[in-house]
Amino acid sequence: MSNTIVDLQSAPIPASAVPTNNVSASEKHDEKDYVFNGESDVVLGHRSSDEYQSDELEPTDEEFATLRKVPAPMKWAAVAMCFIELAERASYYGCTKIWNNYMKNPLPVGGNGAGAVAAGAAGLNQVTGGLAMGSVSASAVTSAFNFLTYTIPIIGGILADTRWGRFKTILIGTIIGFVAHVLLCGAVVPSVISSGNGFPPFMISLLILAFAAGLIKPSLGPLLCDQSPVKRPIIQITKSGERVILDPQATVSRYLNVFYMCINIGAFMALGTAYAARLVGFWLAFLVPGIVYLLMPILMFFCYKHLYKAPPQGSVTLEAIKVIKTVIGKGGLRAAFKGGDSFWNLAKPSFIQETEGTVDRSKVFWDDTFVDEIRQSISACGVFLLIPIFNLSNGGIGISETAMSNAMVLNGIPSEIYSNANPLTIIIASPIFIFGIYPLCNKLGFTPRPTLKLMAGFLLVCSNMVIAAIVQWKIYQSSPCGYYASSCKAGVSNVNLAWQLPLYILPALGEILVNVTSYELAYTRAPARMKGLVYAICLFSQAISYAIQLAMSKVVDDPWLIWPYVALACASFITAFIFPTYFRHLDTPMRGFADPDRQFGKQQPDYVKNAAEIEEGEKVKK
Repeated sequence: MSNTIVDLQSAPIPASAVPTNNVSASEKHDEKDYVFNGESDVVLGHRSSDEYQSDELEPTDEEFATLRKVPAPMKWAAVAMCFIELAERASYYGCTKIWNNYMKNPLPVGGNGAGAVAAGAAGLNQVTGGLAMGSVSASAVTSAFNFLTYTIPIIGGILADTRWGRFKTILIGTIIGFVAHVLLCGAVVPSVISSGNGFPPFMISLLILAFAAGLIKPSLGPLLCDQSPVKRPIIQITKSGERVILDPQATVSRYLNVFYMCINIGAFMALGTAYAARLVGFWLAFLVPGIVYLLMPILMFFCYKHLYKAPPQGSVTLEAIKVIKTVIGKGGLRAAFKGGDSFWNLAKPSFIQETEGTVDRSKVFWDDTFVDEIRQSISACGVFLLIPIFNLSNGGIGISETAMSNAMVLNGIPSEIYSNANPLTIIIASPIFIFGIYPLCNKLGFTPRPTLKLMAGFLLVCSNMVIAAIVQWKIYQSSPCGYYASSCKAGVSNVNLAWQLPLYILPALGEILVNVTSYELAYTRAPARMKGLVYAICLFSQAISYAIQLAMSKVVDDPWLIWPYVALACASFITAFIFPTYFRHLDTPMRGFADPDRQFGKQQPDYVKNAAEIEEGEKVKK
């Protein structure tokens, strides 16, 4: 048997390119096929689902470094995915933003028994309620739910990458989520609340909803990014004659910014459910999000045939584990912390062939490129470990801001109302960033780097926590109960609820910079065949945040509510300066990260053999 190993490196990735300046009239795209272009002067050739092919011009290194980079347009099928996310997040936030008060507070005195406040002046400063569990228990349940919501995506990402594919995973999650919404509506009808049996069915519906979100969240964002019509940087000629680069990373960034805007349009549903709970009751507040949820399967049905769906790769998670095990086994943990070429080369088949003379393909069933992909994924995951500090500074620990609002002058406004300033700010600011700030920076020759965005976002939440600490101190100073203001029966402080507005506006701007950048790093740095898992690891940073909140839930109570804000302000400030120093290597743009052949597994060493076996099996069946 020959020891010669063929195809140690991955097959050459086809260079994707855009039309040159000789685009015929018949090749011009139909404007109805695309939206959210934002670069109206760019000449685009019409492309099918195969999109931009290898017969077109890819920039040289010098051109890539100097030419302006523009995003590709967004097709309607991709926009449909954003609307699916809008519907899912509308149902999710429409429920989750109001159940803190449902769990924490008792039924309002003089209310209708469904959780609504008393009519007229009696309910002016009342808050909605139902289960009377108290702030500590409510905070613990909320944190536990949120922890599951961002932990289960690890399972969802693995299933999407290895078994079901992204679309099927989303579909199964949608079915499970519908069951959760039905149970949730049944758990909050007045007869169930008044009987004292509302908590068990409520908790069951929360657990089911967490599993549904865990399947949908790691699949929907990557499926959207998969629809990008350009896979490699390509030269484009504008109508003004300027040579620009149609860039896949700029395209993914644009897609994810629109995606995040839709998330927050959906989150604005919480405004309607807050008023529904206050004026009518929780049964209506939970029913409306369930109805909105039904938009998801309708949209999925209509866009199914128009989507590119990367097939699942059964062995990819095993490959990643084996690569990591190989490099650590040969290099040791000390070398793992140092990293570098010498460490990661230990798992590359070409290096093994060179040093050992042979490669056992039953044990080394990956190529060199996959090792590089794992390396860059782990590098991006280092950023994700710091995101929990941002998450905690975006709203405080536990339900600290809810406790703050309960001690403030409401004047008939639901205590949850100003939290909607967060999604509203994102809805208004996102188009400004997408179509204003980012294109302007690009034209001026300054492309905002990922680490700079992360730094700016962390500084914003730092200032947010400083303001929160000051407002909480003022509440304690003016409350009839002093440092026990959030549960005071003697009345509220003289601090108006409007002072919470900066606590939602500043971190909202930070989210556009931090969260979208995190999603972009997760997708562009992940191996082509396991983007769901790496995207889920990015989401898992939220789970770490909620785990910290759960561990500290007993601390988040009077009279200590000032100090968590102070601690988070300090942590955010220090972390902000870590990004441009320690993670500056992530500013190097990615040129190829979603090649369809690689996503399909066609460049794997055993692809030809497996394809032949499948073809032979099909012949036998016939």
